[in-house]
Amino acid sequence: MSGLFYTYIDSPVGALLVAGDGNRLHFISFPTGHKAFGPRPDWQRYDAPFAEARRQLDAYFAGELKQFDLAYHLSGSGFQNRVWEYLATIPYGETTTYGAIARTLGDANASRAVGTANGNNPLPILLPCHRVIGANGALTGFGGGLPTKKYLLKLENAWEEPPQADLFAGRL
Repeated sequence: MSGLFYTYIDSPVGALLVAGDGNRLHFISFPTGHKAFGPRPDWQRYDAPFAEARRQLDAYFAGELKQFDLAYHLSGSGFQNRVWEYLATIPYGETTTYGAIARTLGDANASRAVGTANGNNPLPILLPCHRVIGANGALTGFGGGLPTKKYLLKLENAWEEPPQADLFAGRL
């Protein structure tokens, strides 16, 4: 998509790149992780259209906002858009699995496809892909990096660090 505006919004996980058309958000990018990206050459820096996004993201990171109310645009495949729209329904402070999403969307065998769509989510945080974890409860890949995913889940009280295995258990 060309001709978008962008800004940076400071957050506890670094400066988030936020881009949109002036009315709807199109992208959020973390500053780190394998999916991080910068503004494209045809984008223009313009902070004004993102005042409400900034306010809501600030409130989210302060623990004061549980549900975003921002207009956004998705440009994925039909399946990707269904997965991304589903992400918005995962309640704050809760997690689900790729398999559970696949079953909800009607194809229990599509957990890998759900994972791929999840990994290509253009609006992380807003569409909370960080709330999707492995079937065994493990944190799995995240475009902003696993430390960022862990931070977001801890912010929402949705995940606790598993206890370290006792290396001396059973030994006398």
